[in-house]
Amino acid sequence: MRRIRVRAASALAVVAIATLWAGPAASAVSLPSTTPAASAVQPGTNDRAAELVAQMTVAQQAASIVMGHVAGTDAAALRSYMESGLGGFILMGANIPATEAELQAVTSALTVDPALPPLIAVDQEGGIVSRLNGDDFAASTSLKERSVDDASAAFAARASLVARAGISVNFGTVADFTADSRSFIYGRALGTDPTSAAERVTAATAAQEQFLGSTLKHFPGHGAAPGDSHSAIPSTGMGLEEWRATEAVPFAAGIDAGASLLMFGHLSYTAVDPAPASLSAAWHQIARDELGFQGVAVTDDLGMLLSSGDPAYADPVANGVAAVAAGNDLVLMIAGSDAGTAGQMAAGIAAAVDAGTLPSERLTEAATRVMALRLESSAATAQWAVCPDCEPAG
Repeated sequence: MRRIRVRAASALAVVAIATLWAGPAASAVSLPSTTPAASAVQPGTNDRAAELVAQMTVAQQAASIVMGHVAGTDAAALRSYMESGLGGFILMGANIPATEAELQAVTSALTVDPALPPLIAVDQEGGIVSRLNGDDFAASTSLKERSVDDASAAFAARASLVARAGISVNFGTVADFTADSRSFIYGRALGTDPTSAAERVTAATAAQEQFLGSTLKHFPGHGAAPGDSHSAIPSTGMGLEEWRATEAVPFAAGIDAGASLLMFGHLSYTAVDPAPASLSAAWHQIARDELGFQGVAVTDDLGMLLSSGDPAYADPVANGVAAVAAGNDLVLMIAGSDAGTAGQMAAGIAAAVDAGTLPSERLTEAATRVMALRLESSAATAQWAVCPDCEPAG
């Protein structure tokens, strides 16, 4: 992540910041070579992360790669939940209080050790998917028809609003595209074709990475797989060559722009792997080897697999183990979970390592990537204050 220290405290100030820090538009869109991607953290951070992970037990490593969730805003309850050593927490609507000060108190409660804060995440796409109050900035419903500069300004403003609340990760960049207005993902996509989507994804990524860890979703692309992955496992017969020329392009652009996280969707590209991409080693290898992604691979909500009704995915703990084995570094569980689910997920991952069914090297690799992102987040937290001299953009 390439964050800079900023000063802001109101939506008015944020709009001004957005104009000042609008990133350049992408002038050419193509799949990058397999050279190191911009999402890679600094070598020194990786070394320190590896040292810390080496000092952990298997159980601690397993907990560190689980992003949990419980509803509510009670500070004591949230602090108690995170004291189990979870690596992250995702804020949903029931965690968002009325005021910004109250939200900052929530994120503070989630941070047991300020020297090593967890990854606190939110789905703040803006528009259709919006959790935080005060996000009146342009979103996907209009940005697909507006300039790339507008996308950059909107996402700089959005990211500053998110970061100001004490949130370090935004699951906010939809890199899927479709021209079909009937598609589930159409209203949330930033473009209707590979090029327009890639240009806006590049702008959104570069803008957000100044403030927090941005995330590309839903890899390898929801646009080609019809249906809603919240209640089914959408599938497509699209082959790899066609994918490289279409669905891959916005993801490749976002990776090249420095996205810290890549979210794997519960999408089945049957010509590549009949399993959902979230549980597919093949798709993780493609993301790493072909697109050059070096950041944190995160699952979409594993609870969505339960909601699909497919009996093959009826065990959430087994899904978590399979996700890590496939190559995910961070497992996310929301739907169908309760206060004990994250701990059960962590225990299941640790048990799989102890039993030899999940290689210990895979867990160590995942924990190290997550730890590196946590260290980077801790080292580059912005300081926010009132900016009385800022003027609104444009």
